[in-house]
Amino acid sequence: MWPTDKVLHCAVVCSVAANPLGPTPDVVPPAQAYQKIVDLGTGKAKLDVWKTFLFGLLAGAYVGMGALLALTVGGACPGILQANPGLQKIVLGTFGLPFGLMMVLNCGAELFTGNTAMVTAAVYEGKATWGQLAKNWVFSYLGNLLGSIGLVYLLVQAGTVGNPTALSVAAAKTSLTFGQAFLRGILANWLVCLAIWMATASSSLPGKIIGVWLPISAFVAMGFEHSVANMFFIPFGMASGSSITTAQFLTANLIPVTLGNIVGGAFCVATIYSALYGRLGNGGKD
Repeated sequence: MWPTDKVLHCAVVCSVAANPLGPTPDVVPPAQAYQKIVDLGTGKAKLDVWKTFLFGLLAGAYVGMGALLALTVGGACPGILQANPGLQKIVLGTFGLPFGLMMVLNCGAELFTGNTAMVTAAVYEGKATWGQLAKNWVFSYLGNLLGSIGLVYLLVQAGTVGNPTALSVAAAKTSLTFGQAFLRGILANWLVCLAIWMATASSSLPGKIIGVWLPISAFVAMGFEHSVANMFFIPFGMASGSSITTAQFLTANLIPVTLGNIVGGAFCVATIYSALYGRLGNGGKD
């Protein structure tokens, strides 16, 4: 038998020979992560309209499922809510929407809010046009909306509406002023796009899960507003017996939150990081 030290030496030599540069890092540096975001945005910008729309349907349904999980778990803790409202917010944020975004990222879907950063970054770097950006935003948004409402319809037919928390959540979301909804939309999508950024930077599933879970659970716990999640939350509340009208849904929440989400993704993430790592910081030069 070989001595133990020789066996270990042989193993080390073989390992180095197989990968002379050392182990591949699980998370790439921020500058490389930005380029990966640009590449993803380029691919999204070049998708056919019908694929963008169908992928958008999936994203709306996936986020809606996450929202339903949040209501079912975090919204069903009245004892915790009364005794420790902060803990209840953590539970509400931890169980639900992170699950929805993980399905979007790992199964393939077009999420409008994430696209506000990714496709904008591709335009800044000269990899996509403003026309392609408009096409992507419009059809992913419509797909998200119909996917969310379609899920609500399925839940109505399945007899799963009537969640009391859905009523209070929908009422709270449509009670904000236009300015409040707009600003909360900026903050929410800033975190959502950073969650996508961190998930993109990681090459492992555990790394992607952690990258998504922390920012998403944070924005939910802090009470920020996400347009695609609200495409489910508010119609589901309406289907559960809320007196909220479609006009209230649109004007008191969806429109200002959508505008805020665009600023959060396109400016707070895409514009600033292009100035730091891309062409905006180089006077438009590669």
